[in-house]
Amino acid sequence: MGLKDLFSFLGQGSSKDDRVAQYVIREHDRGRSLNEILEDKYVQNRLTPEQQRRLLDRPEIIESFSGDVVEAAKDTVSS
Repeated sequence: MGLKDLFSFLGQGSSKDDRVAQYVIREHDRGRSLNEILEDKYVQNRLTPEQQRRLLDRPEIIESFSGDVVEAAKDTVSS
């Protein structure tokens, strides 16, 4: 096992987070609310509540939704 293999797990989270962020933005563009999207099995099965809160801090998510919507969604993400 090479050094690259030992640390391969480090990059896995970010690409998963990127895919979920793209999903959230795409679903919002289709007219869905942020809270509704966060309750989707797609999001729930891929991100822990802590990861969901971090997702809401991403610049592309904040740009897609108003700041008030993002803050309200953070309050509803279960711990």
